[in-house]
Amino acid sequence: MSNRKFAASPLAGALALSIAAPVLAEPAGEPANARDLDKIEVHGEYVEKPSSIKYTQPLLDTPQTITVVTKDVMDQQNLIGLRDVLSTLPGITFGAGEGGGGYGDSITLRGFNANSDITTDGVRDSAQYTRTDNFNLESVELINGANSVYSGAGSVGGNINLVSKVARSGDSTVVTAGAGTDSFGRLTLDSNTDLDNGAAFRVNAMVHQNDVPGRDYEKFERWGIAPSVAFGLDGDTRFTASYFHQSDDNLPQYGVPYFAAFGGGLPGVDTENYYGYHNVDRQKIDVDMITGVFEHDFTPDTTLRSLARFQQVEQLSVVDAPQGTWCLPAGFNPATGAACATPDRYLPSGPRGLSRDTKNTLAVSQTDIVSRFATGSIDHAFVAGVSFSREEFDLDTGNLFRTPTGATVPLPPMSVSDPYSVYTGPQNYIRGSIAEGSLDNQAIYAFDTLEFNDRWMLNLGARYEHNEGDTVTTTFNTTAGSPQLGQPTTRVVAENSDDLFSYRAGLIFKPARNASLYLSYSNSKTPSKASVNGSCTATSTTGTANCNVDPETAVNIELGAKWDINSRLALTAAMFRNEREEYKVADPGNPENPSGEQQLDGTARVDGVALGAAGNITDAWSVFANLTWLDSEVIQGVSDYCKANPGTACGNTPADPDPLAGLPISGTPERSGSLWTTYDLARWTFGYGVTYVGNYDVYTGNGANIAEAKGYTSHRAMVGFDVNERLGFQLNVNNLFDKTYYTRIRNNGWATPGEARQVVLQAMYRF
Repeated sequence: MSNRKFAASPLAGALALSIAAPVLAEPAGEPANARDLDKIEVHGEYVEKPSSIKYTQPLLDTPQTITVVTKDVMDQQNLIGLRDVLSTLPGITFGAGEGGGGYGDSITLRGFNANSDITTDGVRDSAQYTRTDNFNLESVELINGANSVYSGAGSVGGNINLVSKVARSGDSTVVTAGAGTDSFGRLTLDSNTDLDNGAAFRVNAMVHQNDVPGRDYEKFERWGIAPSVAFGLDGDTRFTASYFHQSDDNLPQYGVPYFAAFGGGLPGVDTENYYGYHNVDRQKIDVDMITGVFEHDFTPDTTLRSLARFQQVEQLSVVDAPQGTWCLPAGFNPATGAACATPDRYLPSGPRGLSRDTKNTLAVSQTDIVSRFATGSIDHAFVAGVSFSREEFDLDTGNLFRTPTGATVPLPPMSVSDPYSVYTGPQNYIRGSIAEGSLDNQAIYAFDTLEFNDRWMLNLGARYEHNEGDTVTTTFNTTAGSPQLGQPTTRVVAENSDDLFSYRAGLIFKPARNASLYLSYSNSKTPSKASVNGSCTATSTTGTANCNVDPETAVNIELGAKWDINSRLALTAAMFRNEREEYKVADPGNPENPSGEQQLDGTARVDGVALGAAGNITDAWSVFANLTWLDSEVIQGVSDYCKANPGTACGNTPADPDPLAGLPISGTPERSGSLWTTYDLARWTFGYGVTYVGNYDVYTGNGANIAEAKGYTSHRAMVGFDVNERLGFQLNVNNLFDKTYYTRIRNNGWATPGEARQVVLQAMYRF
């Protein structure tokens, strides 16, 4: 629906991006107060301020590239899942969906892994699962650049923050119903009730189903509910409590064979084909989250804010990756290029019938004091806080395709061109291992923006944290027919403890009240156990132990400019360097390293330019656009010892002692960009969007198995019609020209086809 029309109606309240009622930006010369540090206002796609209380200034005066995708932009484009949203933002690619915690979102941000760099309302959400729905989100914030000072350990390329809906002042109810191709069906409710006397109740709910466009069997089914209640909204003491639940029952996406030597997709292979077993494969997710936020204004300039959260994510996945030996209908093996004797045959191998049952729990307490004050002629916007968190992780891994005695079931070959994706053999779960992890983090931090005069500001931040975790891995006997089948065989304990110091500094010059130029420098620290579902290695004979290795270091330097035109259109431009100055690489065979620890000899760098525009060009014409150029390079990808002593153990040769050096960073496109624009014409709204991703390489840790991911351009369109002030319709067409492309490239031979054309019609009713 049109931003312009609904922004002027009570529905604007349903699109507010704050737990308190939105307020206008402070007029020039009029002092702000402490509560304004935690408020945000949306003008169409123009956003006034990030949601986190740690950001002391509006986006205009924040010396960092931050892209905010509002609920309006998501709804207009019918972007529902997190991957849908992030796929429209440049500089982001996706992995094949696997990780230490199992199947789920696998994100590369500006060349660096960001799987554990997702936060919800500023609180870490490190579980590995698929975030499929935005029904309870006000916005998605992409914070670019090394960012440990704000979000904690990790965040090498930046972090992704999800901003939740909560109760607020005002009455509004919005019901949306949608239907479309590929069995698309969706119903959502967003209802906020003002209970007077500063109290309010809000409930968001959703039911959804759809088949994946262009795929034979993959599907999504889910439902969710998220109530919240607020007290004291108009007073000095406020409290908000919220609960979130979502249940998913999906068929995982893995895709089809993909070999760069043959241009990616293979001849004779239909992108609709499913090479797993659709009657066995599944992904079941249950997410529960309880949050309480307490705020108290001691004075108009000093506010205390305390957040407490408990979250649990459970996921059961059974997957059959399309891995094995391929003999194409033309009679050759795409992996080797050699002729093969059995044309049109795929012999499965690798992870088939692999079951992962995971549970992540999180308990966190975060307390901040926010204050505005002056020291002499210098004005301060100051935030200081402490955070305590406890995360636990359980992973039960095994295989289903076994006989009752534990024998492996021979898997019959499939047709490459027309695979029979039904498993008819026995199913008996044989446990392979159990991993139990814990992670404790205690942090203290402070942020201050010093305003010297109307022209100059200095933004400072520092964070000190203690990060300590362990993983206990128990393996089980899987020998067929053994009397000890299913009994524990080994138990390995891995522990890691680090003290981390992160910081940032940004100098801001304001040539005009609505413009800023800035230069910023920040770092990130990544310990060997940066997330609860990741495990360090305690011992190694191949030079890969890392529990006792010092934290990795990355730095970001950024020179940028921001210009807000009439508080309705924000323009941004930045040049940056994001560099992993020290990352861990294997060090096998080093006589001076008998413990087999990895070394911090790796170096990689991304130089880039980012351009952005968000807001309204005219009253009727809005735009949301982003462009990114990334020049990535691995500077050193082996240890100093291996570089000086090449050989089989190190996987290098005297002629090529560092196979990775000079290569672009895996999963990093040089050019990418997106545009979404709408135009209002009386009751009609017309929208058009385009996303471009350039070519990029995917390869293993030693530079082998290079697979080029072909670039693509995808288009989308929208037409909206407002029948009256209450009722509106919206038609969306995704992948307008039905472009065939691939994402989530796996370097050992498979990729996920991009979604085919989909048409969805939605009706929105407001009362």
